[in-house]
Amino acid sequence: MGLPRVLIVDDDPDLLNVCTVGLTALGHEVQTAETGKDAITAAAVGRPDVIVLDLGLPDVDGMEVCKRVRTWSGVPVVVLSADSTEDRKVEALEGGADDYITKPFGMRELSARLRVALRHHASADSGSKPSELEVGALHLDLVHYQATFAGQQVDLTAREFEFLAFLALHAGKVCTRRMILESVWGAGYGSEVNYLKVYAYRIRRKLGDDGGHFLQSDPSVGYRLALNGES
Repeated sequence: MGLPRVLIVDDDPDLLNVCTVGLTALGHEVQTAETGKDAITAAAVGRPDVIVLDLGLPDVDGMEVCKRVRTWSGVPVVVLSADSTEDRKVEALEGGADDYITKPFGMRELSARLRVALRHHASADSGSKPSELEVGALHLDLVHYQATFAGQQVDLTAREFEFLAFLALHAGKVCTRRMILESVWGAGYGSEVNYLKVYAYRIRRKLGDDGGHFLQSDPSVGYRLALNGES
């Protein structure tokens, strides 16, 4: 297995140079792109293992790039932006990003987050989970990452699916926020509570569970899936 392939997308040549040198030294194979159009092409042709994506691109908005890539690839996407507001972070996560780092950032922090994303992505092939899960009206095919609810197919991103699958493995029990974050996102993510709010909202919307009767939340603890339609 070769070095992890990272595609870095940013319109700042100096930042690209710094990231290329830094991440190469830390054990990554780096490819770069300066525009959204080039990024989409590079993602399709180069098939990177993970993408580092700036939001402020000169031609296509970074979130649009992420959404387009998400239509045909589950590759992890780590978003870069100088905007640290909660709304922008939520927008990035809702648009399909797996993580979010604000500028300026340390190279070791970026490398560590990339490795977490890569480990998490690889864990889908671990074979440590059952092949299927069923909780009430929810059916999950853990091999093919397919979900149905009340007989209707539900289009989930990989991270949404894994969030829901973790709750399904512990159906009926409240899973703490730290448990969910560390299992689904990886070690070091125990305090990123806003991630859970965003993903719970997205999943409920896709299940038609806007009232939170199936995917229930305990504001002081975490989340659980209700068993057999209980509320």
